[in-house]
Amino acid sequence: MNRPTARPATRPAAPSRDMAAPVAVVVLTHNRRREVLRTMARLAALPEAPPLCVVDNGSGDGTAVALARRFPQVRLVHLEHNAGAAGRNAGAQAVHADYVAFCDDDTWWAPGSLAEAVRLLDEHAGLAVVTARVLVGSREREDPTCAIMAASPVPAPPGFPGTAVVGFLAGACVMRRSAFLLAGGFEPRLLIGGEEALLALDLMAAGWWLGYAPALVVHHHPSTHRDSLRRRQLLLRNALWCAWLRRPARSAWRETRRRLREARRDPQLLRGVAEAIAGLPWTLASRRVIPPTVERQLQRVEAA
Repeated sequence: MNRPTARPATRPAAPSRDMAAPVAVVVLTHNRRREVLRTMARLAALPEAPPLCVVDNGSGDGTAVALARRFPQVRLVHLEHNAGAAGRNAGAQAVHADYVAFCDDDTWWAPGSLAEAVRLLDEHAGLAVVTARVLVGSREREDPTCAIMAASPVPAPPGFPGTAVVGFLAGACVMRRSAFLLAGGFEPRLLIGGEEALLALDLMAAGWWLGYAPALVVHHHPSTHRDSLRRRQLLLRNALWCAWLRRPARSAWRETRRRLREARRDPQLLRGVAEAIAGLPWTLASRRVIPPTVERQLQRVEAA
């Protein structure tokens, strides 16, 4: 089976020997100085004392200066432009660890969760990524996505930790670094919004398992600095691109019809449709259909 080719998003920072550890944390941020400083304070206090790396996605609010002043021990990768989710690629290349724990500037890992993630990945060589249970806000309400992942109908091999899934949460997962880099990381063209789907398909096509492990916990205090409409447009566009990049034609058409119905109900989403159409030449040129075994897993989840 052909493995996905690498898709470098940014100029990588050179690996550092002082980053050698079982797991390193990579935090992605863009113009959220206050949020990322809060998150770094939480991560710096973890008992696992993991190496920390922040990818500053071209912030213009003084984020890089503030981080260097408050957390001089943190590895800072400053990108000149906003690479979106693909900024994580530079972070993964900059650290020197077997596993990479990703989080965003408004999420952080609970004490002990990284150590447990290392144990699970060490014990299960075929596991590429584990997603944590996400608790939202000061009331720590469980993110609805967690219930969906916990009820995943994907059959798992004996002894599998948690449940086998067909996706993951980029801001609340621990990734096997070698698998992530070999799969090419996050596709730069997707920018942000549902960026996990394409990488998940590429990992599964390469023979890896994806898991949801509720014993791991990530806290999420959503930032108020976000453009919800633009994110919804990108989610729709990226879903269409992902379908035509990897799904068989029948499944891709089914997803297209579903997304078009969604856009008809909310005309504000038509921009996402237009962008998806504009990107059709690249999508078709890069098309690589997933194996039937992976497609059957996706259909099982969609049917449920």
